[in-house]
Amino acid sequence: MKLNNLNVLKPIRQQLRNESTFAEEALWFRLRRSQLDGRKFRRQHSIGYFILDFYCPAERLAIEVDGFIHDAPENQANDQERDRALATLDITVLRVRNEEIAENVFEVLERIRNCFRK
Repeated sequence: MKLNNLNVLKPIRQQLRNESTFAEEALWFRLRRSQLDGRKFRRQHSIGYFILDFYCPAERLAIEVDGFIHDAPENQANDQERDRALATLDITVLRVRNEEIAENVFEVLERIRNCFRK
């Protein structure tokens, strides 16, 4: 059974890539082309019906860039449920805020490195 990048989600993934936030673009600039310790990241990669902002298959690491909309209680509950579902697939989710990337992208990159399985 195919779990990665379901065809039905392709238009949504493309739309999300085309409408990236400033924070997503800034982080992608640092992650693309295996710049971070040689790890390959994918942008707007889907697993099942979840579309991940960034995903490193070698590390089984998802990075979600969260804005203010994630502060709403119902969205926090959805995020927690999603993170638990991904954990059942042995995928770690690291959530970072837009502001964190804007204020100190290098600190965010260090947090990502700390999630690597070594």
